[in-house]
Amino acid sequence: MPTENQSIMRSVELLQSFASVQKNLYRFVQKSAADNGLSVPQYTVLITLISESAMTQKTIGEKTFLPKSTLSQAVDGLVKEGLLERQQVEGNRREVLLSVSEKGIGFIKELHLREGSVLRIFEGVLDALDSREVDSLLTTHSRIAALLEAIEIEE
Repeated sequence: MPTENQSIMRSVELLQSFASVQKNLYRFVQKSAADNGLSVPQYTVLITLISESAMTQKTIGEKTFLPKSTLSQAVDGLVKEGLLERQQVEGNRREVLLSVSEKGIGFIKELHLREGSVLRIFEGVLDALDSREVDSLLTTHSRIAALLEAIEIEE
């Protein structure tokens, strides 16, 4: 059975591992965004929306943790560029439904195919791992996320 100190050190090691991955991921997101004339919040909004047909601006804010003003500015810029479409939610004039336009879908596909994009970098990482490692990593991340969400709900 691990001592209290060993347990604390293991927790710190895990936190530092996640922090290192996050720091490196953010570096690549910053570069991909800048190389394509986007801010990081704009890139984040596009990536969040691409897997959904539509989402309210409020839901995007909850998923991305972007402050309201930052989110609004990002959305305004993306709408102005024709990458997002905005429409009022029927029956609720305060809520805005956002979706990626056809131009936006093409832009995201092109962005991800470029050399040095986050997607290409992760493809390289995946190529360096065998399928068992990837499956195990995804399973472990899913379990950690579920455990953390359960703790948040309890508090």
